[in-house]
Amino acid sequence: MKRILVILTVLVLAVLSCQATSFAETPATPVPTAQSSANWGFEGIASSQPEAESLSALYESALPGVVAIRVFSENSSGLGSGFVFDNQGHIVTNFHVVEGATEVEVDFASGYKTYGTVIGTDLDSDLAVVKVDMPAEELHPLPIGDSDQLHVGQTVIAIGNPFGLSGTMTTGIVSALGRTLDSMNDAPGGGFFTAGDIIQTDAAINPGNSGGPLFNAKGEVIGINRAIRTTNFSNGGEPLNSGIGFAVSINIVRRVVPGLIANGVYDYPYMGVSSLSDLNLHSIEALGLPQQTGAYVTNVTPNSPADKAGIQGAHENAEGIPVGGDLIIGIDGIEIKQFDDLLKYLINNKAPGDTTTLTILRDGERINLEMTLGKRP
Repeated sequence: MKRILVILTVLVLAVLSCQATSFAETPATPVPTAQSSANWGFEGIASSQPEAESLSALYESALPGVVAIRVFSENSSGLGSGFVFDNQGHIVTNFHVVEGATEVEVDFASGYKTYGTVIGTDLDSDLAVVKVDMPAEELHPLPIGDSDQLHVGQTVIAIGNPFGLSGTMTTGIVSALGRTLDSMNDAPGGGFFTAGDIIQTDAAINPGNSGGPLFNAKGEVIGINRAIRTTNFSNGGEPLNSGIGFAVSINIVRRVVPGLIANGVYDYPYMGVSSLSDLNLHSIEALGLPQQTGAYVTNVTPNSPADKAGIQGAHENAEGIPVGGDLIIGIDGIEIKQFDDLLKYLINNKAPGDTTTLTILRDGERINLEMTLGKRP
């Protein structure tokens, strides 16, 4: 793989690329088992027979539509997950699962195996579509949900192939909504564009889960498992679950995947701004911002849609503080509390060429600016 997005900071954000293996694979290390599960103190799902039966029914219904994806390159192989998107044989997975692959194998829970062809990729959302040609009876498309209907605390279920253990099911909750991650798409001037509308979950996600579906309790796919944040690594250097996982929301999938199937690519709306978000009180006071919420614009790309619309970026004062930038507080009449909100709205509701109205605060004055969106370079 050319890029596995493992960012070493105080915490490590590890994109769960397909589980890397060599052609001479060794047996997986067995996981130690507890002497008695009764001592774990688990309540709820484990002790509730109706809920346990419901989860079992969900698993039996969903498993035929979940696949293992084996990728082969010149010197290595790897493993990820995916799911059947439609009756035409389109399989959805992560881009980083198939990145650099010279051959892709798709394995179904029934035991059927076939080769697939990557027909579309999107580095911004880390999504890819693999096409397979196979008997119709082997295709079991999974029902698609609506991630806008999710709430923090809802039960979610992941099914995939962590560490090559096919058909593994884990459960958890929605821990947060509207998170952002770096995309895999290089931004002009360095760094990466931002991927938005990310679901955070504590469902156990590990290497090999990438590209697999995240379900709600109804058995609808509401996300695609993508990454974890962790400080724990296996002896082989693979990131291990720490209860903070991230999934691409299904509403992004619903917008992006049809474009990948039809054209092989998907174009995102583009403003051309950089922003500081989620500022602490010290920063808010130093910047002299009139309110504590909003997306503070630090930089505007020359000749970008934002530049043409008249949005102003910051400049450094004598103390090196980026002052004077516009504070975006609304878009099309919707309140913007932080940059994540702005990005989620644009990705889920707008396309290149659309017009939008930004509400900003500048020098204490509330201003509405109309902007025609471009497409990400």
